[in-house]
Amino acid sequence: MPTLFDPIRVGDIEAANRIAMAPLTRDRAGPRQTPTELMATYYAQRASAGLIIAEATQISPTGQGYLDTPGIHSAEQVAGWRRVTDAVHAAGGRIALQLWHVGRISHTSLLPDSEVPVSSTSRRAAAKTFTAKGFEEVSAPRALRTDELPGIVDDYRRAARNAIDAGFDGVEVHGANGYLLEQFLRDSINDRTDDYGGSRANRMRLLLEVMRAVVGEIGAGRTGLRLSPVTPANDAGLDSDSQGLFNEVVEQLAPLRLAFIHVIEGATGGPRDVAPFDFGALRERYKAGHPNGAWIANNGYTRAMAIDAVASGRADLVAFGRPFIANPDLVERLRRDAPLAQPVRETLYGRGAEGYTDYPALEEATAG
Repeated sequence: MPTLFDPIRVGDIEAANRIAMAPLTRDRAGPRQTPTELMATYYAQRASAGLIIAEATQISPTGQGYLDTPGIHSAEQVAGWRRVTDAVHAAGGRIALQLWHVGRISHTSLLPDSEVPVSSTSRRAAAKTFTAKGFEEVSAPRALRTDELPGIVDDYRRAARNAIDAGFDGVEVHGANGYLLEQFLRDSINDRTDDYGGSRANRMRLLLEVMRAVVGEIGAGRTGLRLSPVTPANDAGLDSDSQGLFNEVVEQLAPLRLAFIHVIEGATGGPRDVAPFDFGALRERYKAGHPNGAWIANNGYTRAMAIDAVASGRADLVAFGRPFIANPDLVERLRRDAPLAQPVRETLYGRGAEGYTDYPALEEATAG
């Protein structure tokens, strides 16, 4: 049986082990939303992960929802990300970029010309975002017009091409955590009456159009997707039939032959049992149509849980998020069953190197 530390092919990507680094927003790209040398150092320090999935990165200026998060829609940003991918590849790693549109989880102060956020709905989310003033309530959105949606799809397609031009090994479309694509998927949020609302097929339409466009642009072997079927993140209420909805989503995705599906089990960064859901059945539905598609499991995994998930075949890879913040050498620590350092909460977002690139590797920590 495979082990957590064995190599695996993820679509067109050769991963050295089955430990993925989950996307982690750290708000360090500055006012131009451009990756920095400090970010290149940060990711290179963590290049021992089988696959790094870099932080959520907005596909357009109107897709931004938090202060100082990076973009992938300008030549300057592409060049900035190239420094990051070069550093990771020089350290022997593989890295994909998460493509992000926050939808209604934004604030007018973050958007061009103080525009209002866009979504599937005009209903405001009961959520906060990080602005120049700190954490503020998100702004009320406007519902996207039907004729605007092809432009959103094209933004994802262009962002995927930009990511490959920046040297990424692949991309992960962010379809989770109550952001734009999930705002269309869940009937708890989507109150539209056009071809993108109402029936399950209509609510899935935008996600499927985005995935087809990205696959058409860069190839299925470089394309993944993140899903979070029951997370309450960002005021995402449960769909009236979460299991049925996401079962159908993965069935529709299987023919695309994606490199991977990355699933958050339970509440993002919280309880795994937040709502009833059969993640094993979801995986089986997907694998029935695409047996070779990699299945990445995420949320609250311990070393023992991750080892068991891979050995049993319940997951092909396991993604770790916060443990990678304070443990740049997480793979080696897991291999040795060594103690894990804990991140400093106050330095998670913004600032500079402190709490970002200054966490020591195991040998350094022991010597210190």
